[in-house]
Amino acid sequence: MNQMTATIGRWQGAGLMATTLLGTGVFILPQMTIEVAGSASLLAWLLLTVAIIPVALVFGLLASRFPHAAGPAYFIEKAFGATAGRTIGLIFLLVIPIGAPAAILMTFQFLDALVSISGIGQLVAELVIVAVLLLLNIKGIQVSAKLQFALTLLIVAVVAILFGASGLNVDQLENFAHSSHPQFSGVMLAMGIGFWSFLGIEAMTHLASDFRQPQKDLLPAMMMGTVLVGVIYLACTFLLLMVPIEGEGLAMILAFDYFLSNTFLSGYGANIIGILGIASGLATVNVYAASAARLLWSFSKEGILPRYFDKLNPHGVPFRALFAILGAMAIVIVVTFYSKHELEDLIAWSNGVFVIIYLLAMLSAAKLLSKRYLPLVIAGCLFCIGLGIALGTNMIYALVLVLVIAPFMWWQKAHLTRKYLLHNNEG
Repeated sequence: MNQMTATIGRWQGAGLMATTLLGTGVFILPQMTIEVAGSASLLAWLLLTVAIIPVALVFGLLASRFPHAAGPAYFIEKAFGATAGRTIGLIFLLVIPIGAPAAILMTFQFLDALVSISGIGQLVAELVIVAVLLLLNIKGIQVSAKLQFALTLLIVAVVAILFGASGLNVDQLENFAHSSHPQFSGVMLAMGIGFWSFLGIEAMTHLASDFRQPQKDLLPAMMMGTVLVGVIYLACTFLLLMVPIEGEGLAMILAFDYFLSNTFLSGYGANIIGILGIASGLATVNVYAASAARLLWSFSKEGILPRYFDKLNPHGVPFRALFAILGAMAIVIVVTFYSKHELEDLIAWSNGVFVIIYLLAMLSAAKLLSKRYLPLVIAGCLFCIGLGIALGTNMIYALVLVLVIAPFMWWQKAHLTRKYLLHNNEG
């Protein structure tokens, strides 16, 4: 078997997109943005949502017209050649085993709200999560797509219930706004923090071939998921601004118990928010694992990487590539545990890699899409450039990866070309 099975529909795709973006930050990032920008965090989330829409549109247009397991690497290769495309593909592969375990560690903040796990117990729990990701993917992405669609509905329902219970206490929000004096720098810092929530748009393009009708369903699924996520983050931020937060801990749990104090759900904030936070965080890692496995399979099939990874199981899943990606995650988790390094420190470096991927994907769209989409492409490029400037020295990791991998990819392409010509001449 050498073809993947297309099983995802529009609504399942929207669920995958939404839970991927909500991920580890759905009940954490609003609190963080309020801490740096106060009531202006609402403006930060609004601007960020508007700014990311052109990027999501361009990715959706590219993926629906050129569905391929390599995702952005394929678009960039079509526009700028094999060396550029393969370089982008490899830096994506190299960042996933680091960024995904970091996301798992962030997810454990929700687990702490339910039960305290430390020491070797935490390591075992993290490795169990990796095993669960394997079980979710081994029979195809459609299994987790259905689960993640249901998870999206649950998160939306919880936020809607809280919004309704809040009574839309606008007066309290206005009082908060008048008592604070947000600065432009605070808004920009909040947007920088919030960008983590929209990492995952490019991951959906790797799953384009898993859609039954990518030309019809992929773009609507990506846009519905992106807009829904922006609305949820705005709603969560609005809710937190109306709650008198005291002490430490996850503010969304306090908000849940505050607004529902007179209902039968009173006191269940830690349980409900904790479980949804854990599930959403795992959903993000799940999509990235599936995306990276498909990219590794694609590169193996094309001879860029060893042929060992080009096998599919009866469900159309690149199981060897999936084992390799999840195995690398497990190794990084173990090494990090015993070396006492915090993977969260590498998140900013990971963001730098995604800035490069996003920017080159936008530039490839300028060549591959109709000129009528040029305003969207320009808006996407400006967003990426601005974000790269904001990251500053954290871009060094991504630039070093490019400088190391690009020459190797150029040499490999030249070597294969010479080998091909020599074979033809001898024939």
